[in-house]
Amino acid sequence: MIRIAAAGDVHASEATRDRVESAFERVEQEADVVLLAGDLTTTGEVEQAVVLADACRVVSIPVFAVLGNHDFHGGHADEIAEQLADAGVRMLDRSWATCEVAGLQLGVVGTKGFVGGFPGCVLPDFGEPLLREVYAETTRDAEAIARGLRELVHCDLRIVLLHYAPVEATVMGEPAGIHVLLGSDRLATPIAECGADLVLHGHAHAGSFEGRIGQIPVYNVAVHVTGRDFWIIDLEGARDRSSVEVEGPA
Repeated sequence: MIRIAAAGDVHASEATRDRVESAFERVEQEADVVLLAGDLTTTGEVEQAVVLADACRVVSIPVFAVLGNHDFHGGHADEIAEQLADAGVRMLDRSWATCEVAGLQLGVVGTKGFVGGFPGCVLPDFGEPLLREVYAETTRDAEAIARGLRELVHCDLRIVLLHYAPVEATVMGEPAGIHVLLGSDRLATPIAECGADLVLHGHAHAGSFEGRIGQIPVYNVAVHVTGRDFWIIDLEGARDRSSVEVEGPA
């Protein structure tokens, strides 16, 4: 059994320091591993990342994270990632990492993901170079997910950690006109093909909590959706006999 504390869209800043530090102090008693689904800062300033880094630095359990669009806004994404990595956070950027938890090998594939839309409204690979580059950026994320899942095929459990949504079900509740900006079903293709035990993302603050890629559960763990600092998810058993149970808030 691996107990995961998941959160997206923490939006750390000096104004939220007390809340962030208190949440991380508590989570160590509730979970075996922490997964952060992007938008770690409010407006992408390094000083905001320091707040989250300070909270993560005192946590002894593994912490994995990806960046979100807010973390890129200030033009300091690399510095933000460095601050958090220095605090022991395993930052994933079209990459993957493993850890041993409760006697099981856990593999996490992480990438921010990007836009593109869902059936009925998608950005095509056509037209002006700028639009085609948007399409290509999402392609690079999808390819990274596939590579990571293949590399982690030996793991007992595999999780895909994103910021943008790979399914439309978890953005439902947001205005239909912006669904194309909230994620892309192209991110789901390598997950369906390669398999995973769990997919986590954030970004869609007014979205819905749960969706699926085939039989693979997908959870939108943005704190605005869960209403909690962390949502606890249990994964039990090896990958070929895994089960997922949503325990609730922490």
